[in-house]
Amino acid sequence: MYGRLQRRAGYRKVAGVTLTAALGLAAVAACSSSGTPAATSTTAPGSGPVTISIDCAPPPSEPVQSKEWAEDIASFEKQNPNITVHSVDTYPCEPSPATFTAMLDGGTEANVFYTYFGDMAQVLLAGQAADITSYVNTKTVPLWNSIQPSMKVAVTAGTTLYGLPYVDYTQGLVYNRQLFQEAGLNPNDPPTTWAQVESDATAITKLGHGIWGYGDYSAGNNGGWHFSSEIDAEGGAMTNAGGTAATFDSPQGEAVLDALHTLRFTDKAMSPDQGLAWGTLQKQFAAGKLGMYIAAPDDIYGTIIPVDDGNVSVIGMGPLPSTSGTPAGSLSGGDAYMFAKKDTPAQIAAGVKLVNWMYLTIGQGATFNYARTKANGQPVGFPEPEIFVAGTAANTEYQKSLQASATINTSYYSAFLNANETPMGQPVDDQAIYKTLDPVMLAVLTNPNANIPALLASAAANVNTILANSG
Repeated sequence: MYGRLQRRAGYRKVAGVTLTAALGLAAVAACSSSGTPAATSTTAPGSGPVTISIDCAPPPSEPVQSKEWAEDIASFEKQNPNITVHSVDTYPCEPSPATFTAMLDGGTEANVFYTYFGDMAQVLLAGQAADITSYVNTKTVPLWNSIQPSMKVAVTAGTTLYGLPYVDYTQGLVYNRQLFQEAGLNPNDPPTTWAQVESDATAITKLGHGIWGYGDYSAGNNGGWHFSSEIDAEGGAMTNAGGTAATFDSPQGEAVLDALHTLRFTDKAMSPDQGLAWGTLQKQFAAGKLGMYIAAPDDIYGTIIPVDDGNVSVIGMGPLPSTSGTPAGSLSGGDAYMFAKKDTPAQIAAGVKLVNWMYLTIGQGATFNYARTKANGQPVGFPEPEIFVAGTAANTEYQKSLQASATINTSYYSAFLNANETPMGQPVDDQAIYKTLDPVMLAVLTNPNANIPALLASAAANVNTILANSG
């Protein structure tokens, strides 16, 4: 699988532009998306040749993924002899914030360019997004009606579609099955309530040897990022529907922070070393020193196993913890390809065809060619990407294909998969909000006398100022 997921709240961030602002620019962006009015054709390119560029090609430092990409481009060009594809090696897929901004300002992006869901506002404000609404339907993207609605919303402003989403994720509870067993817990029954998390984390911590039952973030914007997911699971929200006011100063917000404070100071099941940012919990987990923390599946196959040398056979995953034991939802995000305003109608149509072939067709391409992924020695079977709506024929086919080539014990992830958490997206001005909540998380995890209602009230006032200034 050569698609590289780049969703981390703390270590990648583009300019702080809100989706609310982007929606206001939807009409302007649609008019400026090309030198001519938006095309109305929904057909593929005609008999004339067309050349397109696409970025996010794996670098030579990833030989297996680079080889797979080259194979897919060659196969696509063979099936579509009138389309020539130029691959652009960008690592990471989206460059640094300054480089990405400069690329947009200069109009130097590829014809088909990678974005994270949260990037659309910046792309629209830069006037670099082509309107692809008329190019996407069940003929050009056969599984379009089965794709998660939240993914489509992430690349839509008003009624105008600006991108093709191809990765989606929610978060859950990643846990060490071996530590569960050593602590006398059932590794096939991960905790679902905060009370159960506290009980299990306490039992794991009693193993000693520097092992802690539970971990969480409180730095690098990641504390607020996790808090957002945890409050979604409680049925709360970071902001109101319009993104104009903070709503986390609530019983749901207090419930999350009360649970974390109890874990840290009453249960003493969390390390006294706090102020942790992304990457630290993965290392602790891979080393067998951490029992549980929340994450998306790619933490496992993208970091814990290949980077931190974790043991895939001891890892399991359940739903996000909540007071009720049934998460109301989860923070979600993902990846998409957008199309440059300079693209001709033929280039847009060719790009849609390419992205559909590489990322949205079961059994082939980067996302769904599990047989090839297995043959290349890469693990198969993780419950991601969460592209299709549960119960659709597409999701059934996807799950069948995944199971057929699975190299891991997929039952270890069944609790997470069966929870079918509702993707809730992320708040507007997400990075600014997450940064504001980092000190709240840090105080809760370092101060035994933390005044949680006061912390939330102060943070909510700060976020309201941020939203008012950016709206």
